[in-house]
Amino acid sequence: MQPMLSFALRSGATLALLLPLSGAHLSASRPAYLPALPVQGAQPDPQVVAQFGLLDNAKLQSYIDEKGMQMGRISDRPADVKGFTIVDSPIINAFATPDGHVYFTRGIMAHFNNEAQFSGVLGHEIGHITARHGQKQQTRSTIANGALILGSILSKRVASIAQPASQVVGLGLLKYGRDDENESDKLGVKYSSKIGYDPASMADFFLTLQRTEQSSGAATLPTFLSSHPNSADRYTNVKKLAQQAEQQAGRQLAVNRDQYLRLIDGLPYGDNPREGYVESSVFYHPDLKFQFPLPQGWKSQNSPSQFQMAEPNGKAVIILLPGGNKGLQETAQALAQQLNLQSPQASQTTINGFPAIAIQGDQVGQNQQTGQQGITARTLSYLIQDGQNIYAFVGLTSPADFETYAPQFQRTAQGYRRLTDASKLNRQPERIRIRTAKAGQTLASALAANGVPSKRYEELAIVNGMKTTDKMTAGMLFKVVGK
Repeated sequence: MQPMLSFALRSGATLALLLPLSGAHLSASRPAYLPALPVQGAQPDPQVVAQFGLLDNAKLQSYIDEKGMQMGRISDRPADVKGFTIVDSPIINAFATPDGHVYFTRGIMAHFNNEAQFSGVLGHEIGHITARHGQKQQTRSTIANGALILGSILSKRVASIAQPASQVVGLGLLKYGRDDENESDKLGVKYSSKIGYDPASMADFFLTLQRTEQSSGAATLPTFLSSHPNSADRYTNVKKLAQQAEQQAGRQLAVNRDQYLRLIDGLPYGDNPREGYVESSVFYHPDLKFQFPLPQGWKSQNSPSQFQMAEPNGKAVIILLPGGNKGLQETAQALAQQLNLQSPQASQTTINGFPAIAIQGDQVGQNQQTGQQGITARTLSYLIQDGQNIYAFVGLTSPADFETYAPQFQRTAQGYRRLTDASKLNRQPERIRIRTAKAGQTLASALAANGVPSKRYEELAIVNGMKTTDKMTAGMLFKVVGK
């Protein structure tokens, strides 16, 4: 399976920053797509947009708007259902926020195999809204603050060191107990069947999620499973509920496989290298045309507003941020202020032809363990001016570990250079491609006939919701992945 880490540093979105340095944003070479939502005030949460980005696909966004509002109208609390957004993330996830907004990632859209599966998960998420599960747990402000966590690649120690970083580094979604999940499953079946879809497909999608988990291991657990605790009996329960719903409907409920597959033809799959990617411990950004090295063995993760690098044991972190275009001196002062540095020492330098400023200082704040005010981290940061843009490499570690990690902070920032390698600049994302089977083909033979390497057969079998040995009928549509 594709890794969960999303190297998505973008060239086109105006986004909230971890450190709001003069309202800076990444280069605006292309506009972020804003969904045209049918409900006034139903725009997506800026925190969610900053974490994931928006998918630029008007056709798919229009589809989720249409189905979402149709389902919202027949739900138990139509006024609570506010809007729907597809975010540009390869992870497999869908979630609802307490303000009544439902989000789907392009990763989960790629793994649905019919409209009924999509409808079942949509109904489940709307169920969380209409049952007010999120509001019972925490308010929207908690989503924007307390529920933001560093994520699996950054340990609690780094979270305590990088105090400003802990605000926006990762989105910890609401996690529901078994009772809430069962209630939302029941509502998902109810709402999905009410607008004419076979809700048994929602149960089938649970199997796809479980296969993804089993094939990937815990490190790449689909986020949908981590934020929606699964249980062995959920599949059986949903199947029973679906059977009852179909009997009550008194008619055959729709699945609409071909219609859905044609809808997602061309959808980006996995990490999008246009927005940055790591290869052999080097980060390349084709659209912004820069590269820099990562410390050997460090883990990395990206969101639309920042790129994070973390020492495996959580002892140090480097965060790349856009710093705006107001000049190095002013940006350096803003960075020192935002980091709350005590007596920062700044020096001008040049990095591979780019004007730069290095800033060293101790971060002052409240120690999370003792509750006392004091030095919480020692930092070495570099601000680099690249044309009209300024980028900040913020390195943080404990005072005791600073001598160990300062050279790595330095090497990463001083390795920043212009990207000129055509093979790196021209890297394109993989996309879902819909193909037509011939009579007698198994999924494996159909994948082989379309140039899919054998090592990816199981991955593509899961994406298709099939087994590699499944026989296909003439004219049957299936998914492959290609450039």
